[in-house]
Amino acid sequence: MEDKPRVLIINASPRKYGSSMQLSVVASKGVIDAGGIPEIISLYDYKIKPCIGCVSDGNKYCRFPCVIRDDDFNSLAEKLLDSHGFIISTPVYWYAPSGVLKNFIDRLTSMEHMIFHKGRSLLEGKVAGFIATGLDSGVMMAISYLAIVMSSMGVHIIPWSMAYSHLDDVTRDEQALRDSYNVGYIVAKTARALMNYEYIGYNPSVNIVELAELARKYTIAESAEREERIRNLESLLNG
Repeated sequence: MEDKPRVLIINASPRKYGSSMQLSVVASKGVIDAGGIPEIISLYDYKIKPCIGCVSDGNKYCRFPCVIRDDDFNSLAEKLLDSHGFIISTPVYWYAPSGVLKNFIDRLTSMEHMIFHKGRSLLEGKVAGFIATGLDSGVMMAISYLAIVMSSMGVHIIPWSMAYSHLDDVTRDEQALRDSYNVGYIVAKTARALMNYEYIGYNPSVNIVELAELARKYTIAESAEREERIRNLESLLNG
């Protein structure tokens, strides 16, 4: 039985000598110490075309492998598919991740949208962590965006799974170094734990009529409270 989680570290900076890559290397040390197998890739080494929004023309068009075949996205996505967890490390460009990373994330819709073809997102159950670097403000906005999107795609977002730095020399940023190491360590540890547990995922096969009726009955049952609240508001309004 496989017991070493594979963690893909996605560096989204064009500067391989920069802060995002330095903290990616630190995160990879955390992965190794947690018993995982890290692999670092640099998105700028690959050609990733923008999403063409085919999902808006019908669910059948948006699927994995992505219908755009003349770039490197599908081969990179296969690496992601083969991993148990991943870490995204990005510089901050105007309060957001880098443009090449945004293209990559948009194209991940092809994997998330497999819920309409196979009953689940292909990213579901994976574990993610995030690193953002930038001398100006915006690191938390970038990380928040990444966390929200990945959660919406079915990825586990775990505690202590983010790190950031505002310093030009991250080797002097003690907290960023410690946090980046722990992003790698905790992503690998959590991924390893999930490898040994029952699959946890989104259940699309629910009875919507039943759920709507459940909510409707609750509203009816609480109608008296609403009427009382309205009376109180009217009395406050009329002083």
